[in-house]
Amino acid sequence: MCGYNREICFAKGADVGWLKQMEDEGYKFYNENGKEEDCLKILQSYGINSIRLRVWVNPTDGRCGKDEVVEMAERAINMGFKLMIDFHYSDYWADPEKQFKPKAWESHSFKELVNDVSTHTKEVLIALKEKNIYPEWVQVGNEIPNGMLWPEGKIENFDKLSKLLNSGYDAVKDVLPSSKVIIHLDQGDDRKRFIEFFDNHTANGGKYDVIGVSYYPYWVNKNYKETIDNLMNNLNEYIDRYEKEVMVCEIGGEDTEVEDTYNMLKEVIERVREIPQGKGLGVFYWEPEGAFSWSKYKLSAWGNDGKPSKALDAFID
Repeated sequence: MCGYNREICFAKGADVGWLKQMEDEGYKFYNENGKEEDCLKILQSYGINSIRLRVWVNPTDGRCGKDEVVEMAERAINMGFKLMIDFHYSDYWADPEKQFKPKAWESHSFKELVNDVSTHTKEVLIALKEKNIYPEWVQVGNEIPNGMLWPEGKIENFDKLSKLLNSGYDAVKDVLPSSKVIIHLDQGDDRKRFIEFFDNHTANGGKYDVIGVSYYPYWVNKNYKETIDNLMNNLNEYIDRYEKEVMVCEIGGEDTEVEDTYNMLKEVIERVREIPQGKGLGVFYWEPEGAFSWSKYKLSAWGNDGKPSKALDAFID
């Protein structure tokens, strides 16, 4: 763990779940001087010290499955990165609009689902531990304002949702007692979304260490200047209301609006780092390397020339 130096403690992070696939498909990464280089080395040169990897249960192509995650985690740890593991509890993307059960779990009873969460979580974390990999943070569920493992884990059944989340929490602590468990919702500037969720989770005996947020002004058609004060007021309130730490687990801005994305990222990093007592743990850019030419994703921090954009300077400046 990071000790008492806040600058070392503070996570400047990148989610790089696409990286292995990009490399396997022949995508080349270039540093700012135009020289081909390992993407993780390039990210490191921008001050990024932490890597986030998503886990899918039984992905059809193996992408983001246990084996690939262990391989990428080992690579990151060997380069000196800290690590976050993000459990989706699905075979593919899980987000506020879709939280589909893994195919192998579809016919299971609720009791079996609780056990499935525990078994899957432990299986992945034990595989990491066997490689001497100890994630700093483990996220139980991905963007779950509407619950997970639908329909049983929908927020309309909050007692069941809390049981599922607590099963994940307990599994993490059984394998990695010192890892911090994150519960992650989207739209970090939306106070009502978080208060309703975490008040309910608390009332149902919910266990967690960190409140994680996503912050994407682009997806709600707003400039960050309209919402950043709400984000920061919310984070500070959650620390007091729930006595937890907070983290921006995902952030991103338009790749064609580099200056605006740089300014947003710089301000969020500065203000999260200034949260009293070091309770603002860090900021993770989601798929900065996922250039539009490869991914068709508009919010990377990479140019179609294979080089990082100026937006990533925010992690250094």
